[in-house]
Amino acid sequence: MNTELTRFRVKPGMSKMVDEWLAFLNEHLEDVLVTLEGEKMYVETIFRETHGGEEYLYWFSVQGEGGQAVEESDHWIDKKHLEYWDACIDRNFHPVDLKPEVVMIPEKIRKAMN
Repeated sequence: MNTELTRFRVKPGMSKMVDEWLAFLNEHLEDVLVTLEGEKMYVETIFRETHGGEEYLYWFSVQGEGGQAVEESDHWIDKKHLEYWDACIDRNFHPVDLKPEVVMIPEKIRKAMN
């Protein structure tokens, strides 16, 4: 099981498109949740922050081993999600993976995830 939190910088001037992107995901949550099964994604949460005049999106996830990468998906929701990603995420910024120090998931939940 992988527990990750990664920070990505939003391209300057793309805040309105990020609003649209996050609204899109929320509005199509039923379809989004279907795609998570193939990824073995148990939890995926997107956080948003503006700090020092820069906007960032943070992805928090708990994922099982051997899931399909979102880039390999043929599902329309993943294709649209990646279009927003390409438009909004600054590829010149090296993503920051925060190091998990303690992962607190009760054993009965861990067993259900396997």
